[in-house]
Amino acid sequence: MPDPKKLNPQISEDLDRLILKCLERDREERYQNVENVISDLENIEQGIPSTERAVLKRKSLTSREITVKFSLRKIFVPALVFLVVVMATVMIWRLLPHRAAVSSQLGKHSIAVLPFEDLSPEKGHEYLCEGIPETLINALNNIADLRVPARTSSFSFKGKEHTVGEIGQKLNVETVLEGSIQVVGNNLQVTARLINVKDGYLLWNGRYPRQLADLFSIQDDIAQEIVKALKIKLLGEKEAEIVKRYTENIEAYNLYLKGRYFWNMRTGEGLNKAIENFGQAIQKDPKYAIAYSGLADSYSLLPWYGRWLPKEAYPKARAAALQALELDSSLAEAHTSLAAVYHWYDWDWLAAEKEFKRAIELNPRYPTVHQWYGRLLVDTGRSDEGINEGKRALELDPLSLIINTNLGDYLYNARRYDEAKEQYLKALEIDPAFNSALIWLGKTYLKKGMFREAIEEVRNTQHPVLAYAYMAWGNKAEAFQFYEDLKKRATQQRIDPTYLAMACVGIGKIDLAFEDLEKAYQERHPRLIDFLQDPLNDSIRQDPRFKALLKKMNLPEFWAKPSNK
Repeated sequence: MPDPKKLNPQISEDLDRLILKCLERDREERYQNVENVISDLENIEQGIPSTERAVLKRKSLTSREITVKFSLRKIFVPALVFLVVVMATVMIWRLLPHRAAVSSQLGKHSIAVLPFEDLSPEKGHEYLCEGIPETLINALNNIADLRVPARTSSFSFKGKEHTVGEIGQKLNVETVLEGSIQVVGNNLQVTARLINVKDGYLLWNGRYPRQLADLFSIQDDIAQEIVKALKIKLLGEKEAEIVKRYTENIEAYNLYLKGRYFWNMRTGEGLNKAIENFGQAIQKDPKYAIAYSGLADSYSLLPWYGRWLPKEAYPKARAAALQALELDSSLAEAHTSLAAVYHWYDWDWLAAEKEFKRAIELNPRYPTVHQWYGRLLVDTGRSDEGINEGKRALELDPLSLIINTNLGDYLYNARRYDEAKEQYLKALEIDPAFNSALIWLGKTYLKKGMFREAIEEVRNTQHPVLAYAYMAWGNKAEAFQFYEDLKKRATQQRIDPTYLAMACVGIGKIDLAFEDLEKAYQERHPRLIDFLQDPLNDSIRQDPRFKALLKKMNLPEFWAKPSNK
C-alpha cells in the first residue's frame, strides 16, 4: 500500500490549496462512506447482511476544480484507499474476539526458575532448594502461554557465576525467578524474586514467613504471583490452583522431593537413596501416584548406572509404574515409566511406543518422554523420527547433558557422524568431563578414521571402546593389555557383559564376544540394544549368531547389514 507522505512531495502551494478545497467538498461523502464501511463491518460481525448504500448528491465543481481533481486522481485515490483500509483494519481488530491476539502475545512469555539458595543456619536443605523450584517448573509448564526450560537446564547454573542477562541469553527466556529458603526448626521462610532479563529490573518479589507444613500454600502463592507479574490470564479452575498437589501429606511430599533430588544425581548411590526416599513417601501416603512413578524410574535406571541385574530391577519398576497408573491414569510420568520397562526389559516395542505416545498426549512438555521415545524410535530403525524427538527434548531442556548427548547418540547410530560430533562437542561445552559424551565422541572419531583423537577422548574413561581404538591405531599390545585388565576387574566387580563383548570385538575375539552377548541376552540387559546397532560392530553383522540375536529380540533385520546408508 502506498505511503501518503511520499506521494509527490513537490506539489506547489497553489495546488495544495486547490486540493484542500476539493477534499473539503468531498469530506461529507468520504466520511459517509467510511461510516458505511464501519457499519457493514459491524453487521458482518453480528451476522447481519450488508445493504446497498445511497450515494449522496455532489455539488458541481468549477472547470478548474474538475481539471485539478481528475489530474490528481492518481494521487487521491490511492491515499483515500489507504486511509479507508487502515480504518477498516482498526475496526476489524476492535470487533473481532481478542483471544487469538492475546494467545500470540502470551506465547512469548518465558521464565527460567533457578535453584534456591539455602540461608538456613544449619545446612542440609538442598532437597528443598531444588524441590520447590522444580515443583514450580512443573506447575508453570502446564500454562500453555508460558515457556519454561526444564529443571536440568535451569539448574545447570547452580554454583556458577552467571549474571541474569547471561542466563537469559543461554536459555532464551525473558524473565528469571531466583530465591532463597531459611529453615529454623519448624519455621520456613521463602523469598523469591522475578527479574526482567533485558534490563535487570525487579518485576516482583515476595517474602513468605510460614511453617514447614505450609509449603504447599507457599508454592501456590509464588506461582500465582508469577502469573500476575507476567500478566498471564488463566481460565477456569486454573485460577484457583496452578500447582497440582499429588498428596496432602507434607511429610510424604518432602520425602518425594528428596527422592527426586537423589534421582537427578544419576549415580548408583543416588538411585539407591532415591528408592529409599520414594519408598518412605509411599509409606506416608500409599496413594501418592507420582512417588510410585519416581520409584519406577529409579529401578529402571539402576542397570544403567548401578550394579543391579535387570531381572532384579525391572520387575520392581513395572510394579511401581502399574501402581502409579492405577492411582492416576492421567499421569504422563507414570506412562513414561511403564514405557521404559517395555522398551529396556521386555523388548516389547509396540507396547512401549503406545505408552510413550500416551505420555506425550498427556504432557507434551515433559522432556524425558521425548528423550526416551527418541531412543525407542532409533532402536527400531526409525532414526529420523528418533532424531526429531531428541531435538524436541532438547528444545524443552536445552542444557541437559544427557539429552544433548543422547541426541548425538541418535545421530551416531544413524551414521551421521559429522552431525554427531558437533552434538557431542556441544554437550562437552556444558561439562568437558562428561564421560558419556567423551565415550561416544571417541566412537565417532573412530568411524571418521581419527584414531589418535579417539584415544585421547576415551583414555581417561577406561571404556571398552579403547580396545577398538588401540587396535585401529595399530597398538595391538595395548589393546590386548586393556582387555586383560578388564577381565581382571570383572572378577572383582560386576562388569556389564556388553562391555566385555565390545572389548572382544575390538581385539578380534569374536567367539568370546558372542558368549558375552548371550549372557547379556539372558540378563535382558538394556545395553544389548545399543551394542547391536553400534556401527563399530559392523565386522560381525553378517555372523549368523548376530542375526539370531536380532530375531530373538524382534529387532529390525537391517541391523544385520554392514551399513545402513
